[in-house]
Amino acid sequence: MDKPDSDSGHSPSVDEKNLGTRPVDYEPLAHGHLPPDPDAHLSQEEKARIDRRLLWKLDLRLIPWLCLLYLISFLDRTNIGNARLVHLEDDLNITGGQYNAALSLFFVSYSLAEPLTNVLLKRLRPSVFIPAIMVAWGICMTTMGLVHNFQGLMAARFFLGLAEAGLFPGINYYLSCWYRRDEFGIRAAIFFSAAAVSGSFGGLLAAAIAKMDGVGGKAGWSWIFILEGIATVFIGIASLWMVFDFPDEATFLSDVDRERVIRRLKADQQSSAEHEEFRMTYFWASVKDWKTWLFAAIYMGAVAPLYAFSLFLPTIINGLGYQDTQAQLLSVPPYAAAALLTVFIGFLADRTHQRGLYNMGVSVLGIVGFAMLLGSKAPGVQYAGTFLGALGIYPCIANTITWVSNNTEGVYKRGVTMGFVIGWGNLNGVVSSNIYRRKDRPTYYVGHGVVFAYLFVFLLGGSALQYLLLRRENAKRRAGKLDHLVVGKSKKEIEELGDIRPNFIYTL
Repeated sequence: MDKPDSDSGHSPSVDEKNLGTRPVDYEPLAHGHLPPDPDAHLSQEEKARIDRRLLWKLDLRLIPWLCLLYLISFLDRTNIGNARLVHLEDDLNITGGQYNAALSLFFVSYSLAEPLTNVLLKRLRPSVFIPAIMVAWGICMTTMGLVHNFQGLMAARFFLGLAEAGLFPGINYYLSCWYRRDEFGIRAAIFFSAAAVSGSFGGLLAAAIAKMDGVGGKAGWSWIFILEGIATVFIGIASLWMVFDFPDEATFLSDVDRERVIRRLKADQQSSAEHEEFRMTYFWASVKDWKTWLFAAIYMGAVAPLYAFSLFLPTIINGLGYQDTQAQLLSVPPYAAAALLTVFIGFLADRTHQRGLYNMGVSVLGIVGFAMLLGSKAPGVQYAGTFLGALGIYPCIANTITWVSNNTEGVYKRGVTMGFVIGWGNLNGVVSSNIYRRKDRPTYYVGHGVVFAYLFVFLLGGSALQYLLLRRENAKRRAGKLDHLVVGKSKKEIEELGDIRPNFIYTL
């Protein structure tokens, strides 16, 4: 088999360039034969047209609802920052340190549960697992509006983290089982942009709900939690009908479309749509893979700043001299800009088959933004710094997750790896929760400095190191230096090697 000449593992033909798409009719891969082609009798133009229609069908059925779920998820975990502006601490008689402890506890339970959630997702089916955890965290969110003291808030935040843990890694893993490697990035970016939209929407919604202060004897911050929690429960129930299973069992696909989806995944050197029994071998393959831990460090460099930013942006803007509702509303534009750039970077990364370079380039925006927050006391300059901070953080989350998925093959290995990467990254939310201290306002030098360091060392530095190491690994594979790994092995044994296969070319 000829080695592909791009780091996506694919070389476009003249026909593909003319059609603007990659064909469905691939030759058998080295590690096994493709399933039968239901469109073998059609021309390349007809196949390309069917492929586009199939992708559009998948996008309409999967992406909008999953975006809504993540919007709700991110809204529910970060709305405590909005509640803080409307006197949460005063009403519960808690200190700034206790408030930060409540934020931290969420990330402890959230991170510890994440590595196992993708295994549960695969075994229980998405159409059962995702609605179940949504209803559970909706109930936890509602109870946050009913607490009267610090102990109640801590309990609610702990169980909220436990219930929410399965959604983000689960849906990213789920989407990677539907799309080819060069199609996943834009979908992951659109999905994650819901977090930025949540930041915009959350500020507006919180400002409106807070006006219910005193209704039913409840404070405005209570109503933020109660109403958003009840909405989550209803959306979770609706998800029983709106979330579908993996391609080999999805009910909205005809038999022919199911064959097409599985065939295009196999052609992309993926086995993700197939049944595979869980074995501890897959778990240890992930643990022993150096890529897992370097990706975890890169993701940590993006997600710790993300949580610091999303939890404390209203507080940072409030420190610039803007009060309550005005601070809520001024937090909207940075999120909106970040959502647009996230989708744009996802599109570009898919087209160019480059992930690491975009991580490095975009991270520089965040580094400059937090340098502005550290170096200037002018409110206008600092507010501009929040814009650059958002632009430098949000696109790297989706891009890094896609980078991980692109370079990890095998149903369970990919699930476990994404759980480790996302879980370790989110554990750093404990750091994020404790760096913006009341005693540091209005400059917040400690908080801004820690975020700056995460962006510079882990996101920028880690991405550069991973890029160089993967590039070196690809050179070895193209030179045939790893071909000895498949000598004497059957096709099935070669396929089970996953991304260790010599013909698996890593995405840079």
